[in-house]
Amino acid sequence: MDLSHILDYKKSTLKAAFAFLLAFLSLSVYAVQEQDTIEHVAEVSEQHAVAEEAKDEKFDPTETILHHISDSHSWHLWGHTSLPLPIILYTDQGFEVFSSARLMDEHHHPIPYQGKYYTYVNEHEHIKVVDASGAINEEASAKVYDFSITKNVAGMFIAVALILTVFISVAGSYKKRVGKAPKGLQSWIEPIILFVRDDIARPNIGYKYEKFMPLLLTVFFFIWFNNLLGLIPIFPGSANVTGNIAVTMVLAAIVLIVVNVNGNKYYWAHIFKPDVPFWLLPIMWAVEIIGVFSKPFALMVRLFANITAGHIIILSLISLIFIFKTVAIAPVSVAFVLFMMVLELLVAFLQAFIFTMLAALFIGSAVEEHHH
Repeated sequence: MDLSHILDYKKSTLKAAFAFLLAFLSLSVYAVQEQDTIEHVAEVSEQHAVAEEAKDEKFDPTETILHHISDSHSWHLWGHTSLPLPIILYTDQGFEVFSSARLMDEHHHPIPYQGKYYTYVNEHEHIKVVDASGAINEEASAKVYDFSITKNVAGMFIAVALILTVFISVAGSYKKRVGKAPKGLQSWIEPIILFVRDDIARPNIGYKYEKFMPLLLTVFFFIWFNNLLGLIPIFPGSANVTGNIAVTMVLAAIVLIVVNVNGNKYYWAHIFKPDVPFWLLPIMWAVEIIGVFSKPFALMVRLFANITAGHIIILSLISLIFIFKTVAIAPVSVAFVLFMMVLELLVAFLQAFIFTMLAALFIGSAVEEHHH
C-alpha cells in the first residue's frame, strides 16, 4: 500500500503546527518587548515629570528661614554633611542614649530607630515613639522626656568654653603682671569689665554693686559671645542661642530670683504696703505683683525678639536671590546683607548691654535704701 500521501499529510501538519508555534512565540516575545518598552517609556516620562516638577517648584523662604533659626538634633555643616549630636531620652522604662545619626538616612530624611525600649523617629525635631506599623504613638511619646544635646545646647557649651578660655588667660596675665599695664588680651577685656562696673553696675545698684558684679559680668559676656557666634554662618557658629526663648527665659528667671531674694524691707513694703488709701490696696497689690513678673518677662521677650529678627532679616535678604532666580539681584542682596551684618555686630553688643543694664536697674530698685 502506498502511504506516501499520508506521510506527506503528516509532514505538512507538522510543518504547519511548527510554523504556528513559531508565530505564537514571536508574537509573545514581541508583546513582552512592547510591554517593556511601554513601561520603560512611562518610567522615563515619570522621572522627567518629577524632575520638571522639582525644577518648577518654587523656593520656600519661610521653611528655609525657620529651619535655620530653629533648634536641631544635628549640626548642619555643608551639603548633606551634618555633625550628629547625642540623643538623651528619659522614658517610663529608663534612660536611652544614642546618636542623632541613627534617626536619619544619608539624604537627611527621617527614619525610625529601634532603641532599647521603643522605636523612635524625629518628627520636625521632636522625638516621637512609633508603633510596629510606623504610626506615631502619642500616648507613649508623652512619656518620653527629651534631654538631648541639641544644636543650641552645643552652641552654649562652645560659648562657655570660649569665655572660660578668655578669662582664665586674662586672670593668668593679672597674676604674672601685678602692678603692670595690661597687655594683649588683657588690654581688650579690662576696658569692657570697667565699662560694666562704672557705667552699668555702680550707677544703677549703688554702693552694693560689688556683690552683683560676678552675675552682671557673666550675663553680659554670655549674651555677647553667643550673639557674636550666632553671626558666624559656619561651625562653630550659626547656633541661634539667644534667639531661643527658652534660653532668654532662663536668664530672665535668674534675674527674677536674684532681685526678689535680695529685696529689702523697703522693696517689699512698696509692693504690699504702698502709700495709698486703704481701699486702693487690692488694686495696687495686683498691679505690683504683675510688675514683679512683667519686668523679667520684658527682658526675656526683648532679647529673643531682637536677635531672632536680625537672623530673619539677613536670611530674607539672601533668599531674594533664590526667589527672583537671577544673578542680577545678587549684588543688591549681598550689599544689604553686609550692611546688616555690620549692624548686627552693634546689635550683639547693644542687646548684651541693655539686658545687663536693666538687670542692674531691677536689682538696684530691690536693694536701694531710703537714706542712700
